[in-house]
Amino acid sequence: MPYAARVALACFPGLAAVVALGLCAVGVDRTPGDAGRPAAARAAAGHQAARPAIVPRERWLGDAAYTRPPTRYADRVTAVFVHHTDSPNGYDCADVPRIIRYLYAGQAGARHWDDIGYNFLVDRCGTIYEGRAGGTDRPVVGAHTQGFNVGTTGIAAIGTFTAGVPVPKAMTDAIGAVAAWKLGLADIDPRGSVRLVSTNSLSRYAAGTPGTFTAVSGHTDGYWTACPGAALTARLPEIRQHAARLQGRR
Repeated sequence: MPYAARVALACFPGLAAVVALGLCAVGVDRTPGDAGRPAAARAAAGHQAARPAIVPRERWLGDAAYTRPPTRYADRVTAVFVHHTDSPNGYDCADVPRIIRYLYAGQAGARHWDDIGYNFLVDRCGTIYEGRAGGTDRPVVGAHTQGFNVGTTGIAAIGTFTAGVPVPKAMTDAIGAVAAWKLGLADIDPRGSVRLVSTNSLSRYAAGTPGTFTAVSGHTDGYWTACPGAALTARLPEIRQHAARLQGRR
């Protein structure tokens, strides 16, 4: 299989013996962050959105924690990448903590990543979960979009949202709420353009190459993958508009 096709399929591998759930975060990008530094989010004047309710990491982690290195921080969050987890859609929302534990086991356990890759996960009922450790209000460097993990937040929709699959409004509204809050801390318009510089040549951009993204983008915009699926990708304009309204923008 050609290299590009293999990379494009990296978002849909399945978890074999660990769990039959796909993982849409790709790669632990070991780019410089500020390990252990408690970076405070910069307050923005005028376009801050309220912090949505977020279920803390402890609610799904239980006693399943792996040893991990110190959290790395960026200076601020200027973009959001939206993902799907490539896992089944017909789950009971009460079972989501167990699902996230399986995703965590696949990434931090089977793949030996330093933690779950996503900063946040959202279920079909619109519940938002803290993913990666380090503090929801801080610019934690994730492992969700190869080459563009520093200064961005990864939000994963739990499920598979390929063409024709319905995407619950509660889910898109929740994604928009997280995006509005995180981007508002740096006064970033979710509909605007941001310039990011790649840190890894496995992304769509060679290391050191700048790229222009919409502040709320899909995983596929930065990496060779179909994630977050055609159905969720089609909802990104709506998510951006919702996030902008939550920031008080017209």
